[in-house]
This record gives sequence, C-alpha cells and structure tokens, in this order.
Amino acid sequence: MNNKYYSQEIKIFHGREAPEKGTIVGYGAIINALQLPVPLPQKLSLISAKHKKYSVEGWNVFTLKHKPNDTLYDHIVFALKYEGINLLFFKKLFEKIPSSEIEKWIKKEPLSIYTRKIWFLYEWLRNKKLNLPDLKTSNYVFLIDEEIQYASPVSINSSRHRIKNNLPGTVDFCPLIYKTEKLENYIKEKLDEKTNILINQVHKDILLRTSAFLLLKDSKASFTIEKETPTQSRAMRWGRAIAQAGNKSLSKEELFRLQQIVIESKFTKLGFRTEGGFVGEHDRKTGEPIPSHISAKWQDIETLIQGLINTTRKLEEEKFHPVLTAAVVSFGFVFIHPFEDGNGRIHRYLIHHILAEMKFTPQGIIFPVSSAMLDKIEEYRKVLESYSIPLLDFIQWKKTKDNNIKVLNETIDYYRYWDATPFAEFLFDCVNYTIQKIIPEEVDYLQKYDEMKSWLDDNFEMPDKIVALLIRFLEQNDGVLSKRAREKEFSTLNDEEIMQIENKFREIMME
Repeated sequence: MNNKYYSQEIKIFHGREAPEKGTIVGYGAIINALQLPVPLPQKLSLISAKHKKYSVEGWNVFTLKHKPNDTLYDHIVFALKYEGINLLFFKKLFEKIPSSEIEKWIKKEPLSIYTRKIWFLYEWLRNKKLNLPDLKTSNYVFLIDEEIQYASPVSINSSRHRIKNNLPGTVDFCPLIYKTEKLENYIKEKLDEKTNILINQVHKDILLRTSAFLLLKDSKASFTIEKETPTQSRAMRWGRAIAQAGNKSLSKEELFRLQQIVIESKFTKLGFRTEGGFVGEHDRKTGEPIPSHISAKWQDIETLIQGLINTTRKLEEEKFHPVLTAAVVSFGFVFIHPFEDGNGRIHRYLIHHILAEMKFTPQGIIFPVSSAMLDKIEEYRKVLESYSIPLLDFIQWKKTKDNNIKVLNETIDYYRYWDATPFAEFLFDCVNYTIQKIIPEEVDYLQKYDEMKSWLDDNFEMPDKIVALLIRFLEQNDGVLSKRAREKEFSTLNDEEIMQIENKFREIMME
C-alpha cells in the first residue's frame, strides 16, 4: 500500500471537470487509488502550478507549496488539515488497511495533531483499542476544525489521545456539515429574531388565523409532495399532529404514534420495516425495481433510529444550531426510511418538531416548511438525489419475488456518516422563504380580507358565509363576478352594485 501512487494529474476526474489541469490530492486521491466504496466529497482538492489558491463549485484549488508527499499518510494529513473530517471515508479506510500501519504512524509522530486525530477516529469508529499506551503529555486539540466544519459547542476530553471530541453526533449517527458562505450568512442573519419581529407586528386575531391557515396549508402540502390528495378531515388530523410538534421528546414510541396518524391504509404494516425498501419506480413490463433511493437494511433500522434519537437529544442539549440540527435529523430519517409508508411526512414533521423544541420558531406558530418545499419541489428533489443517486453505486442488491429489493452488502455506515451541507443550505432556504414570503403573504391576505369584509358589512350587511363565498368567487375569476354567480347566489344584486363590489375588490385585494 505504501508503494501506491495516490497523486495523479487530471483535468477530468470521475466525470467531474476540474477548473484547470492539476494534481488530485487528499480524500479524492485516496478514494480513487484504494477504490474505497465511498462517494466522492462534494468538493475535491487540486494542486495547481499557477500559484493561486481559490475555490469554485466542486473544487478547492491549492498551490504547489500545499502539495503533500505521495504517501497514504501525507494525503490523510492534507485531508485533515484542509478538507475536514469525513467519517465515512475513515470507516472504510480502517476496514481496508491493517491496524499495524496506523500504529506505525502514531509511534513515529505520537504528538502530531493529525496522528492523534487518526488514532482517536480509529478507536471511536471501530470500537477497538490499538496496541498503544495512553498519551501522558501534550495539549488537547479539537477533533473538528471549526474553521472548516460545524462542531458541537460542547466537547468531551479523551485523555488517551489528548483530543477534545466535538463531533456533533454519536458513533451510530453523525452526519457533518461544512461551513459555507451561504450558511454563515444565514446564521448571522438570525432568522429566528426576524420571525419574532414579524410576528410582533401582527394583531393577535390575525396571527391566530394566520397560524391556523398555515397549519392546514402545510399539512395539505406535505400530502401533495407525496402525490396524495387527502380528505379535509385527514389533512386536519395531520395538521393537529404538526401543531403538537415540540411538545413530546423524540423517541421510537413517538415515531410509531406519528406513523399511526399518517397511515390509514389497512394494507400498510405499522412499525419498522421487516423487509427491504426503496424509492423509485417499477419497470412496466417486467416489474423490475428502478430505485432512485435504497433504504437502509431493515436489520439496521433499530440501531440507526436509536442513533438518530440519541444524536437529536445531544444536539438539542448542547445547543447546536436549530436549523442545522433539523437538517441532519430530518434528512437522516428520510434516508433511513424506517417505515413501509409515511416516511416523507414524518421527515417533514421532524423539522417542525426540532425548530419548535429548540425555540427557533415562536410559540404557537408552526413554520409551513412543507409549503416552502412544495414551492421549491425541483430543488427538493435534486437535493435528495444529490446523496441517494451516488449511493446506488455502493449498494449491492437483488430483486425479490414480490418485486422489492434485498440488499446484499453491509450498508449501515452510509446512513450514519454523510455530508449534510447541501441539506442544511436547502432547509435554510426554505426557512428564509417562509419568513420572507409565505407568512407575510398570508398576513397581508387576511388583513385585506378583513378590510373587504368590513366594507361589505357597512354597505350591504352581508352575513359572514356570503362574504366568504363572494370573495372566493371574485378570487377565482380575477375580480369579476361570473354570469352564473350573478344569476344564482347573488341574483339580489343589481349591475351597479356588482360593479361597485368588483371595483372595491380590485382596489383592496388585487393591489
């Protein structure tokens, strides 16, 4: 393994075009050379001869002075220094190389920050101790470099390695998020404070009605995303469940309760899956599965969900950022896909739950995140597929007799350790869209509705039921009352009165 060549000059790497010709280094070089069953990082590292360091989409470009020696150890040190920590990479690497090689690195440079990180990661991920004595001296160093990735605000000292473990998760579930300009800007904006300012400007009566409408709207949107059209009672029932988000701690029992509310079909088994699962289509002629996402093996669900629950509690207690927490937990849940049905709606419920429990959303207001996701449905689909599609290359499966799939290899780590950065950015986009557009538009609509209703009351003394019907008809026909409505429901109004109403409607509601 020491005789392998890791660096290679490239212009295109695994179908990804580099911004210029250069030498691939770090995680990408090792994954390629050792053929590790790991998706390539969102950003690859390239050494350029042009003496200019910069970043573009999919690439970090470094100068010749950053170029590591072409050994496995030196590429790992480069990766830890400049690319952050990739837990899935290390888990697969440690399964491939002998522990004696890692012990050799540590014995050679026992006080190096990077050998200590490798040592800690080996023992944490593998739950095995290397044949090495505990360190007795050296300053403690943080495992996660907070210049590169988001770390837990609370760290746990590992005296054996002199490492401060600030991983934002547990060994059974620990996605990581890279610091990006977009995420940093959103965090600096303090969107929770913006929401409170917005809410405090709204009359209490309007706020209550806004909240009730947004709750139902979000419930319906969540079903629509799943290509379902629920009855009004079913949508309202799920809306009531969403309204309770944040009231109960996350647990397996709570997930089962939510599934019972979501699922009405007697053909769906409740509880965790006891067979394979996938998202996708079936070939119309052969019935062959065509997956766009393969769910976790059913045998791994208990471990993964308990890991997800433990990580949720850890992040909540340690006050990790609420939106980052919601992204990690909710998308982690939908990747695992623990249930036969209802996973998508519960995935979106978990966003409500975490934002409410961590006090990001004001009490009594549920962010209609599903509505935002429905408005951004193409972006939503793309961000889900950004991890699911590349993962298909590493999952071996066969078709079962009932046209389901059976996973043949070990896949649990793919659902434990993944890059949650694009999901955090997408969720922040949805939260911002909710604050900037959805909530203000609904508040504005109700204020205009009340103004129109008041005018109708003053001039025509219409009952509330008739006012609602009239406004709905006018909305449906661009501010004009249809001939049918004139002749039936509003036959008592003359032409002059109708014109007066239509003009007032356009003045108030359509400005």
